[in-house]
Amino acid sequence: MTKLWEKGYQLNQKLETFMAGNDPVLDLKIAKYDCLASIAHARMLASINIISDTEAGLLVGELNYLIDLINEEKFKVLEEQEDIHTAIENYLITRLGDIGKKIHTGRSRNDQVLTALRLYCKTELKNVMDSLVDALETLHGFAMKNRDIPYVGRTHFQKAMPSSFGLWGGAILESLIDDSKILIHTYQLIDQCPLGSAASYGVNLPLDRQYSSNALGFAKVQNNVLYVNNSRGKFESIIIHALSQIMLDLSKLATDMILFSAPEFGYFNLPEEFCPGSSLMPNKKNPDPFELIRAKAATVMAKLNQTLEISRGLPSGYNRDFQETKEPLYSSFDITCQSLDVVSIIMEKVTINAEKCLAGFSSEVFATDYALNLAINGVPFREAYQLTARNLENLDLVDPMINIMEKTHLGATGNLGLDAIYEQIQSLKQVNF
Repeated sequence: MTKLWEKGYQLNQKLETFMAGNDPVLDLKIAKYDCLASIAHARMLASINIISDTEAGLLVGELNYLIDLINEEKFKVLEEQEDIHTAIENYLITRLGDIGKKIHTGRSRNDQVLTALRLYCKTELKNVMDSLVDALETLHGFAMKNRDIPYVGRTHFQKAMPSSFGLWGGAILESLIDDSKILIHTYQLIDQCPLGSAASYGVNLPLDRQYSSNALGFAKVQNNVLYVNNSRGKFESIIIHALSQIMLDLSKLATDMILFSAPEFGYFNLPEEFCPGSSLMPNKKNPDPFELIRAKAATVMAKLNQTLEISRGLPSGYNRDFQETKEPLYSSFDITCQSLDVVSIIMEKVTINAEKCLAGFSSEVFATDYALNLAINGVPFREAYQLTARNLENLDLVDPMINIMEKTHLGATGNLGLDAIYEQIQSLKQVNF
């Protein structure tokens, strides 16, 4: 096994293991993309007569075969190979001899890994969007089905005013739709080809970077070769930030589900198939999936901070510190997709106990409505407020259903705009990533 930086000496074994870290395992996530980038690079080298068309064809053929091996999980990275780039180049040399030794002409592992990561991130952002759209459709169905079921809305988690599960669902939907816009902007930002920037300073070859960019389907070439390497860590943190916004919303949903499914409320009925029990207490039915989503939201936010902190104090150009940004990026994608999928699965089967929701109402929940009615009839609002506050025990219990339907201004319980939200969800399916 030949290292790409081979100079005729051996590294200390313990240090080599330390420096390789988890890359032999983590790099398998970008192995296919590294091959795709190498295919584009080989063809570009042939287009500028650095290698022949025949040599490029042989390299492309072996790289396509290698992609098949990777897809079948038949290709591994050994610790002594350090990373996927070395493993692939060694494979090509074993298969093609001197032709395999030409694949790295004009590039560095720096732009090589950046290109593979960029391609991986583009694919994973598409996957997150697909999972997000599925979750949005499920939540929209939940909101529509339960739109007119009233429950007591809360501030400071104390009784406040009448609400509805249409309003609750719509709030989550609109927030997640805003998150989709962040995903789209993130995708557009990272859709720049790093290949050809080499080790931050370019090379003395007439590389056709636009050729490589077009071949790989990027929207543009990332221009400044030093900024290309400086953007590592920065772009990862932007991506994880977008994912953290989704997880922030799922965490709020999870907390509401945990609270309102507790027996003291009993608003939500969680199917038993989603609720593990206790090894000691036979009566337990625990909302574990939502608790894990809440915890995993914190994990993604911690990984955002981890990535920012790794990048924060680095000088311009490549630094080995960036190796430590791979795991937070990969796991943030995995956590976010899994969490969205879990929400879709559970919320499709959650039902609402309307009787318990109605039982939560008491006359003081309608205090604000009472004060506003006084104001409509000419009492200055501040006086109406004080008058209502002094007579809370004398207020009448209003029909919650009538109350929520009477609030018809834009976005209120009687005018939720769920049809418009549905149209926005459908438009996300047409987003051309």
